[in-house]
Amino acid sequence: MIHMILLVSSNKDIASLNIANQILQHYPFQKAPEKFQNNPVYTACLNQKSVTLIRLHEESVKAQDLPENFPDAELIVFISRHSSQSGIPTLTVHPPGNFADADLGGLPRTVSVSPATAMRDTLKMLVFFQQKFGLLDYEVSFEVTHHGPSLNVPTMFVELGSSIHQWTDCKAACAVACATISTIENFESKPTQKAVIGIGGTHYNKKFTQMALDDETFFGHMIPKYAVANVDVFMLKHCAERSLEQVSEVLLDWRGIKSEDKHDLVLALDASGLVYRKI
Repeated sequence: MIHMILLVSSNKDIASLNIANQILQHYPFQKAPEKFQNNPVYTACLNQKSVTLIRLHEESVKAQDLPENFPDAELIVFISRHSSQSGIPTLTVHPPGNFADADLGGLPRTVSVSPATAMRDTLKMLVFFQQKFGLLDYEVSFEVTHHGPSLNVPTMFVELGSSIHQWTDCKAACAVACATISTIENFESKPTQKAVIGIGGTHYNKKFTQMALDDETFFGHMIPKYAVANVDVFMLKHCAERSLEQVSEVLLDWRGIKSEDKHDLVLALDASGLVYRKI
């Protein structure tokens, strides 16, 4: 069976264009006869996966209507810049979505479908190519679920950051490109693994990242300390339903949850019927 996978870059994103160029240089993509948003479209068949690479005019976080143009897509991967005030060189992967307002694209209180296995595979491949290319100053990490779009298709962002010095780093962009393509080549639309939801900790949860790298678990949506106050029964069930894999439990980074939020969170977890445990 041929799987259709959509790779998405943006004209408004230097890192995204850098990663896309690395993909085109190192993998057998061909220019397609059609265009999208008046930009060239490239296609390739990689390990029996039909992969289409497009460029958007707008920022990737605003691509809420994208699946309407590619209804056969089984996985959407945005290659993107990562920004942070710290400027720490970072290679990240995360699912998009919003736990509250849609300040950065997407829909309010709506998350995309999380591809936990694909995200874990990407995380491990980012470490592999970080080491292979000698990118020792780069950190590799999960980011929590944040920003748009909020799509009904398994979706993840693979990002290069955190400042223009990294966005224009061709070797680091190549690492992101290779990790992304490796994941795409091994993608299964009906994975057998069980996923978990992670709650607590910072925007870059080192505990969740290390558990994934150690093959302990497959994380779908991850809810950070700063968003726990927005988590109720609806949001817990929503995050569980919006997962490509079946969600088996919720893992609580208990020390990474504000004390004032713990009581209401436990009440919501009990009411949701989801299995949970503290780590």
